Amino acid sequence: MTSRERIESTCNHQEPDRLAVDFGGGFQAGIHASSVYQLRQHYGLDAPGTPVKIVEPYQMLGEVKDDLQDVLGIDTVSICGSGTMFGFPAADFKEWTFSDGTPVLVPGGFNTEYEASGDLFQYPGNDRSVGPSARMPDGGCFFDAIVRQPELDEDNMDPADNLEEFGPIEPDELTLIADRAKRLYEQTDRALFCTFGGLTFGDIALVPGTFLKDPKGIRDIEEWYVSLMIRPDYIKAVFEQQAEIAIQNLARLHAAVGDRISVIQTNGTDFGTQNGPFCSPAQYQDLFLPYQKKVNGWIHEHTNWKTFMHCCGSIVPLLDSIVEAEFDILNPVQFSAADMDSAMLKKQYGEKLTFWGGGVDTQKTLPFGTPQEVRDEVARQIETLAPGGGFVFSSVHNVQAKIPLENLLAMFQTLEKYQ
Repeated sequence: MTSRERIESTCNHQEPDRLAVDFGGGFQAGIHASSVYQLRQHYGLDAPGTPVKIVEPYQMLGEVKDDLQDVLGIDTVSICGSGTMFGFPAADFKEWTFSDGTPVLVPGGFNTEYEASGDLFQYPGNDRSVGPSARMPDGGCFFDAIVRQPELDEDNMDPADNLEEFGPIEPDELTLIADRAKRLYEQTDRALFCTFGGLTFGDIALVPGTFLKDPKGIRDIEEWYVSLMIRPDYIKAVFEQQAEIAIQNLARLHAAVGDRISVIQTNGTDFGTQNGPFCSPAQYQDLFLPYQKKVNGWIHEHTNWKTFMHCCGSIVPLLDSIVEAEFDILNPVQFSAADMDSAMLKKQYGEKLTFWGGGVDTQKTLPFGTPQEVRDEVARQIETLAPGGGFVFSSVHNVQAKIPLENLLAMFQTLEKYQ
């Protein structure tokens, strides 16, 4: 099988010739630049000091280039636009040294000047006149959004204020995506994983509007969660219009790329905490399911793409609704969260959902365990989730910085035994 056939067979719940693998296809199964650097140096892919390109600066994810994909047996490749979470383009890259000493390439609009406190700020569109929109604390490895919400006028709230970031895709951006999709489809046999803006409803990574210079509406994360309870009509008005825009853009995307794409992410919203869901099944069905199903339903009616749901945390009470919303794939399969037992998930939902992730715990085992503990967990997860297809190996969310090299190698060497 080719990598593309392997991913597509897996997502159709057919057991492939070997285990399907993703690292770097999307931005929730990526690898922090510091860990990419360690791997590239270990495998002799670069001379010492060769910088790693940052492909997603909010999380500081490194580029998983085709030579590293070959070494690690990765079956996916990323398709995305030219923008970043900070509103400046992923272009005009410049050299910079990360706080842990890793040499990297960052976009030209990326601020590299640390504050006296050790904090690092990013500015929307690299515009210093409007104040920062994100902060990496001293010693941190990625950014957190800075809340910039004006005082709410309860009598004059307008859902349009939370729609500023949603609109028709620009022709130049569509051309860029289409050209990249054509090139990668023809020049590689990997499955194309598409990250496309405007498809996810209520993602708190996006709600603060780190890319907007003057965000309006509900931008405080706490206020957003409260609004799900006290302003449901406002939320529905935002989601209704967002869904219409999303479908229009999906039609344009499909006209440009056809069925070259294998998988498209249509949710990044986390509905779970470590101990349980953020919302009840009834609230999910009322506020989210109708709009997710509208988007996913359009995709299934008009394309061959598989729909990908990223959703951290303990979400077992929501899984039936997630299936009803026509998601094909669940990521990151956070089996360390309450009730997210891998064997139970495989038994009850293995024929309904493809599990994409769940290969190793990134909260405890990978960063803090011994290499043998990593090997044991990787083997156990593969043996639980892989039989019969429907499992793409990746870590539970991104591989972070400060991971011991011996643990990274333990993960990939164990994975290789199953390939």
